[in-house]
Amino acid sequence: MVTSHHGQSKLQFHLQPRGGAGAPTCSRVTVETGRRHAMELETGPGEFRVTSPSSLKVRYVDICTELQQAVNPYIEHVVQQADLSAGPLYEGLTLMLNGNSLDFPVQRLTDSDVIALVHLLHQNSYITGLDLRFNNLSNCGAESIAKFLLETSSLIDLNLMCNDIGSNGAEWLAKALQLNKSLKHLRMNGNKIGNNGGMDFATMLQLNKTLESLDLADCDLGIQSLIGLATVLNHNKSLKAINVGRPLVYTLQEEMTVHMANMLQVNQSLQELHLTKLEMKDFGVQQICEQLVKNKALQFLDLRCNQISCIGAKFLAELLKHNTHLKILDLAANRIGDDGIVYISESLRYLNDQLRGLSVTSNGISGIGLVAFANALKSNTSLRNVYIWGNDLDESASSEFANLLKVGRLNPTQTDVSPYWIDGQVYLAELAHGLQMFYYWTPQYGERNEAACNASKDLLKEPQSSISQNIEDLMETSSSSGSDAADSLHQLSN
Repeated sequence: MVTSHHGQSKLQFHLQPRGGAGAPTCSRVTVETGRRHAMELETGPGEFRVTSPSSLKVRYVDICTELQQAVNPYIEHVVQQADLSAGPLYEGLTLMLNGNSLDFPVQRLTDSDVIALVHLLHQNSYITGLDLRFNNLSNCGAESIAKFLLETSSLIDLNLMCNDIGSNGAEWLAKALQLNKSLKHLRMNGNKIGNNGGMDFATMLQLNKTLESLDLADCDLGIQSLIGLATVLNHNKSLKAINVGRPLVYTLQEEMTVHMANMLQVNQSLQELHLTKLEMKDFGVQQICEQLVKNKALQFLDLRCNQISCIGAKFLAELLKHNTHLKILDLAANRIGDDGIVYISESLRYLNDQLRGLSVTSNGISGIGLVAFANALKSNTSLRNVYIWGNDLDESASSEFANLLKVGRLNPTQTDVSPYWIDGQVYLAELAHGLQMFYYWTPQYGERNEAACNASKDLLKEPQSSISQNIEDLMETSSSSGSDAADSLHQLSN
């Protein structure tokens, strides 16, 4: 609770131990702020915020003194830099406190650091983003953040990836988000919240109408939480992106894929779906493709690191023939081989003008398949971002892609290969470009959000292109309804 009395503010947290034996114990913390730094307050019913900030660094040091805890030099450095760069308006400020930063010697944040940080955020409503990835936050830290989310109306972006938050912390965060009406983006990936934590977030999505993106990859989700999330998304209309990669599923069946596919038939608001490391096979791909024929919203389908073969690629090729709204298809680290890329190339040659980005890295493709793909790119002028590294880049494939780069069909910033010549023979070198390269690491130099390395963000921002009339006529003659399209997909397996 936050109250204001004659120029004094008082922030009070009551953090009780939860869970039972072995659960972390959180202490009660009371912070009082006097008149030492006059600020202009704007108050309303249940509202307290600072509209004209004093120095963030001074405020942070004062809070640590009142809490009787040591100042974290990393936080002190970041808020000092924020003071220097924020300017007079202090609008839309993001505090980058990631524990893997290379810009400054990092003392990773602990739960006690979060207590001081939360109090600082309470007094500064212009801070709209908080990046706390790769720190040492546990369930107690998540509890403090959850209590802050119950009261804030300014925080939009929260990154908690790769901390030590478990199912209890996930429960606190999920319950807070049931009432929070400001947060739009939450990354929890890398925290082992388990199946119970996943179910808590599924329950949250039944009530929350503000959250637009949720990342639960590498969180040890179980099959129950995957099915629960898919079921909730049948009704949730606000979420635009979800990542449920690398769950812990101990079954040879693909129940979760079937539920995700059925959700795509109903949900017409989800734009990104990340299904990485699900051990998805061709049957699962078939289920997804059959429903995507009828879906007019999904733009980014991420199927990296699965077990998709040339048969699954054939289903995807049939989907591409129907020229859906899909902009980005990521098939990296599968095994579609030459036959799979040939199927996809045939669809891209004349029947698709919507796809903008395609990754087939590390798919066991030889020069035969890559040459067929390069020839398709000569006819298809809408597919711009192409990634092929990790395959057999023999002389014929190297020559074809070198020519595509030479004539300008491929932009060097929109592919992951670069040609070089030795004794008159062309070879391809790898570039650190991709759809989302900076996912679990930070580059040592250069821009963190460079478009060439995180191409998916820019591709999704582009307006959807209109379908040419001849393509539309062709689709109408080949498929008069969504059910006919699904039937054609079924026939591929015969």
